[in-house]
Amino acid sequence: MMKFIKRFYLGLILFFLYVPIVVLIVQSFNAGKSRANWEGFSLRWYQELFSDAAIMQALYVTLAIAVLAAIISTILGTLAAIGIHAMKKRPQSLMMTLTNIPMTMPDIVTGISLMLLFIFTKVERGFGTMLLAHITFDTPYVILSVLPKLKQMNKHSYEAALDLGATPTYALFHVILPEIMPGVITGAMLAFTMSLDDFTVSYFTTSPLVQNLSTLIYSQARKGIKPTMNALSALMFVSLLGLLLIVNRRSKKADDLH
Repeated sequence: MMKFIKRFYLGLILFFLYVPIVVLIVQSFNAGKSRANWEGFSLRWYQELFSDAAIMQALYVTLAIAVLAAIISTILGTLAAIGIHAMKKRPQSLMMTLTNIPMTMPDIVTGISLMLLFIFTKVERGFGTMLLAHITFDTPYVILSVLPKLKQMNKHSYEAALDLGATPTYALFHVILPEIMPGVITGAMLAFTMSLDDFTVSYFTTSPLVQNLSTLIYSQARKGIKPTMNALSALMFVSLLGLLLIVNRRSKKADDLH
């Protein structure tokens, strides 16, 4: 009986999580604008999506910011995690507290703080400031993804590599990084999805001339959400799902080899 309750509870959670997404994907193929009535299968909204210059520009900004922020924050976060892991207990505890603060802080506080910083330093808000903001809130997630893998790693491997004549740089790339790569990939994926999903921080750190998808959808929501947004959301969901499946498959193969 208990096993049935657990499965039912899990199924209920998955139902409420994924049924709205399934409805959204189905509606993206609806020939009409009405969300209440099915007017036939059509690729109309996908065609209009790719011909809408504003959406395509916002999509380009979103992907560019997400990719660049993920790459830079993964590099910074990985190096920071290695440095934190090498610290003594008290400084390590202090650094972990500082790392956790941006993650627990409401997004609106982070967004307004960064906006005031850019205004104070007289930096014109746009693509660059949005990218810096995304790197800022992505990096802590990478650190927390990499640190567990560093703790699992044999702490003597790096020292052994140095004793055998390896340089610190060689040991970093050929001893440490291969061991913590699953955590690095997880951190990069998390940074990419967090950047892709963000609205609040983006809203406060960009200008009306540079919009990502979240800020564009917000500005258009006052007039009503267009059906093309259903098509865009469906494409993004399928793309991310495929990417996650590929990453999980590679991680599983790596675990099997170990």
